[in-house]
Amino acid sequence: MATLTALTRWVGPELKSCELTHLQRDSINFEAAEREHAAYLAALGLICDEIVELPAIAEHPDGCFVEDAALVFDECVVLTRPGAEARRGEVDHLLPHLPTDRDHLRLEAPCTLDGGDVLVVEDTVYVGCSTRTNHAGLKQLAHLLLPFGYRVKAVEVTGCLHLKSAITQVAPGVLLANPAWANLERVSASTLIEVAPEEPAGANALFIGDALIYPEEFPLTAQRIEAHANLHLVPTRELQKAEAGVTCRTVSWQSP
Repeated sequence: MATLTALTRWVGPELKSCELTHLQRDSINFEAAEREHAAYLAALGLICDEIVELPAIAEHPDGCFVEDAALVFDECVVLTRPGAEARRGEVDHLLPHLPTDRDHLRLEAPCTLDGGDVLVVEDTVYVGCSTRTNHAGLKQLAHLLLPFGYRVKAVEVTGCLHLKSAITQVAPGVLLANPAWANLERVSASTLIEVAPEEPAGANALFIGDALIYPEEFPLTAQRIEAHANLHLVPTRELQKAEAGVTCRTVSWQSP
């Protein structure tokens, strides 16, 4: 049977100096953020076969958002080139902990691409054109993935940091979205569920294994998706101040 692994990194007190694009800086309670991460790890532990917990990196306040540094596909690992220059060192810190049973590929300048802008739905890879991911990043990723049969589609992102702030998968054939934050004309799904109007930030969900990790702060949207998903609700209030969601804190993969 395949082994499902989730790679994570602990938050550090440096998180207060994280990169911000769409939010005003607010005081982050580090102890509360640690408790939120612990609850997240507990949820992953109910779903995954193996959890890799890496320590925080003092020189990289955003280092706990491991998703932005690497994309793991069944056939390869793609090392990204984050849009925030201060975050680019995170990639090499993560590299030794990524799976070694598949090819390692790397995006190069002049491209920028954050993993948070990449949504993989079966053989389609949606890439958000955002403040962190440019067209060169999309083109390089498409070129690297072409031999493996993936189709790469661009999605314009407005009003939020990453594509997966605006749309994520919650179950096979089911997507959750805030259409106000991304142009969904090129996105296709059997079922598209919109977030509750009162919860515009509620589109970020982590579909992993046969379960869904979702922020407890969006109960109205949770009601809309609970019939489709095995829900695990986790607190995210402090980490939301860092423009974080539940997808950005793990990189996961299956191994034989």
